[in-house]
Amino acid sequence: MSSDNPLQISRLLLSALGTQMYMYHQDRVPQEGGVLVVSNHRSVMDAPLLMAALNRPIRFACHHYMGQVPVMRDIVHQLGCFPLETPEHRQQDFFNKAIRLLQTQQVVGIFPEGAQPMVKLTQPNEMKTFHRGFAHLALRAPVQNLAILPVAIASQEETNNSAIPLQLLSLFDPSEPLFKQTGWHPMVVYRRSSILIGRPRWITPQAREQYQGKQAKTAVASLINYCQEEIAGLLRQVSY
Repeated sequence: MSSDNPLQISRLLLSALGTQMYMYHQDRVPQEGGVLVVSNHRSVMDAPLLMAALNRPIRFACHHYMGQVPVMRDIVHQLGCFPLETPEHRQQDFFNKAIRLLQTQQVVGIFPEGAQPMVKLTQPNEMKTFHRGFAHLALRAPVQNLAILPVAIASQEETNNSAIPLQLLSLFDPSEPLFKQTGWHPMVVYRRSSILIGRPRWITPQAREQYQGKQAKTAVASLINYCQEEIAGLLRQVSY
């Protein structure tokens, strides 16, 4: 698979679905160096949408079950995504893969809300609490000029369908508690969507120095809050 294939597939997918995409603040996208894209997340369309918007292949970390379910597994592979491991190996595997990609100046994508907004339908302007993993990665990765790029996906017209029973997914990933409930996994398809690029934040040597001892929690919280507030602010700019 060539490095450009995920970008080509993303464009073809959006064209086939007839998705209209509107871009804002594209000049904020860093043009060189490793980039960690952090975005809100409600649909399987989020990865291809962000690739088409940034005009670059993005290596997305995705939930473990997406690498286990037939058909879905093939889609995430073609898009260049890397499914996370089971919980006992998840963090270290994620760090290892993401750091290797960032060191070669690739773009890595993270959906820090995790699987919850994918499994339980949320409103377009609603966000769940961010998990801390991406902030630890950013502050720990030995990558010079690493940029954290918050991006807001604002769906303005969409269709919602029931894709697959949640309890069926537990056969592929019994470690996920969200799959132990009744109901269906929703499938959100965007008809019109705005992609709003936030202000990038570069990880400086000073920031890494603060990621030590008792200060580490404060450094992590600061980065998480920055990304959450930046994305929330961008979502408020959109009329739904």
